[in-house]
Amino acid sequence: MTRPAPRAELMNIDAYVPGKSAASHVLGGARVYKLSANETPLGPSPRAVEAVRDLAPQIADYPEGSSSLLRQAIGERHGLDPARIIAGAGSDQILELLAIAYLGRGDEGVYSQYGFLEYKIVIIAAGATPKIAPEDNYTANVDAILEQVTEKTKIVFLANPNNPTGTYLPAREVARLADALPPQVLLVLDAAYAEYVQAEDYEAGVALASARENVVMTRTFSKIYGLAGLRLGWGYGPKHVIDALERIRSPFNVSSPASAAGIAALQDREHIAAAVAHNAKWLPWLSQNISALGLDVLPSAGNFIAIRFPEQNGLRAADADKYLTGRGLILRAIGAYGMPQFLRLTVGPDEANERVVAALKDFMKGAR
Repeated sequence: MTRPAPRAELMNIDAYVPGKSAASHVLGGARVYKLSANETPLGPSPRAVEAVRDLAPQIADYPEGSSSLLRQAIGERHGLDPARIIAGAGSDQILELLAIAYLGRGDEGVYSQYGFLEYKIVIIAAGATPKIAPEDNYTANVDAILEQVTEKTKIVFLANPNNPTGTYLPAREVARLADALPPQVLLVLDAAYAEYVQAEDYEAGVALASARENVVMTRTFSKIYGLAGLRLGWGYGPKHVIDALERIRSPFNVSSPASAAGIAALQDREHIAAAVAHNAKWLPWLSQNISALGLDVLPSAGNFIAIRFPEQNGLRAADADKYLTGRGLILRAIGAYGMPQFLRLTVGPDEANERVVAALKDFMKGAR
């Protein structure tokens, strides 16, 4: 060898590529709306912004190492034991820690066909083998997941609701999955979009993670709380799992501004209620109006929808992506998920939602 080489299996990982964040050559100089990253159109709580500003003079100091105040605030907000909570730089970091702690060479990690791309990345990075369970109409299937479980399986990842499809499993199905898994297999419930779900048969994972020794729930401040730029997330599970993760997390992994903003955001109930109400209004509106144009829209429980375009020249997802970008509307292409005929649309501000429907109407009429 003439230079250092990474582990060979790491080169089989396709690096995560985020959606576009800018558009050039926008017709008529129209305002650009980024509707590609599932960010909240309401932005962060004013209290969170103020908390970050107030902390600015202290950023020369290291943050409090255990995120105790943040964990206490999360515990109070959700009725959880802070000792069973771990904070991270986004829920992505919690997923990485779980993979490092519970996967190794010869092990397997299972996730559903259109699950979050990060699952495959962390499984391979930990030296394990990813196993993919087919979905049913773009929805995770418990029986298909269980069919992938072998004596080598150590973790099952389930995004609920799922990104990028928006579909979800009701609480009874998640409980059925937990019941059927061997006790040594860790079930990770990724509930990044839990706050948006309106369905009465949904449960984020608190009950299962509270009662079982092999279930962990992860959550994020990046979506409804509007703190994606600060990178803040958390996990909740059995004390023995949290203890293992605490041993391997990096020191001071949550910054002081992120922690302060998270605490303030949790306390602003009015801001969160406004975000829920906005999504509850516009999610069905977008689904109905886009479906009326002759496009298939997957049912979504999150703050986004996946739109399927015809597989014909001029009307494909790639054509729509180019057309919409030229009109200042940035959506997310999700070919990396094995869904090349889809674009994912985040629920945006009022004007953006109305503009995207109008633009799609023109697109489908042939104004390309």
